[in-house]
Amino acid sequence: MTLTTLTLGRLLPALGLAALFLTSPRIAADGAIGEHVNDLKGHLDEYSQEVVWLNEQVDGIVDTYEKDGAKAARPEAVVDHWEAVKFHSAIETNYIPLYASIWQGLFGVRTAIENEQPIATVRAEQKKLEETLWQSLGAVKVAAQYQERGLLPAVENTQATTPVETMDVIKRELNRVVAKYAEKLSDEAITIVQETYLNLFEGVEGALIEQDADLVEDLEIDFNVTLPKAIQDGKSVDEVRKVVETMETKLNRARALLVEAEKSRSDVF
Repeated sequence: MTLTTLTLGRLLPALGLAALFLTSPRIAADGAIGEHVNDLKGHLDEYSQEVVWLNEQVDGIVDTYEKDGAKAARPEAVVDHWEAVKFHSAIETNYIPLYASIWQGLFGVRTAIENEQPIATVRAEQKKLEETLWQSLGAVKVAAQYQERGLLPAVENTQATTPVETMDVIKRELNRVVAKYAEKLSDEAITIVQETYLNLFEGVEGALIEQDADLVEDLEIDFNVTLPKAIQDGKSVDEVRKVVETMETKLNRARALLVEAEKSRSDVF
């Protein structure tokens, strides 16, 4: 798929981006995201190059899988490549539903390779990811137009002031997710997941990575892939609750690490 296949004229009505950009809570994003998100137009060429690069990296991984197998392909690298680009923050701060879809696409490719699925299956997952990345670039282009016209508020970098308390808030929000899902309000449940990730978990990621980077990646997957997918797939309330309970176990470990880190800093000073 090329850029010309996703024109802005098609994107705007298809995604309802105009209404979304003007109503979404996007004033502040916890954690460092880069000032480029407040100058989208000035970085569109860079974002485009990054999308091309990402697709090339994924294609290389899939080619290696076809020739040499799953171990040689290193499918886990798809996440590393995604997190290395500025476009990551550009779509995250402007259109969270597509941000989550990218994560799902990344893990669609990764898990298909790790499970040694037929190459046709892997290629199908790769195609879906490519389409989502180009669609996301189109969304950022639309956001750039609104930003240039002064219709979008600036994104401010903020840091959570009490990381330990933030973990407790995250767990309460996840319980709200289960409650809303039980009320058959799936869209609202997914919105809570997305906002909890962006406005809360992102703010403590930096401190947590210093303690346990693998735990952070596991939780990123849970927020952006496992939990939204369980809701979107119409799993039972008990199944969704089990996903949340598994996340809470990880969050409890993360909280303990943050408590220990704060204690260590206090001991030093």
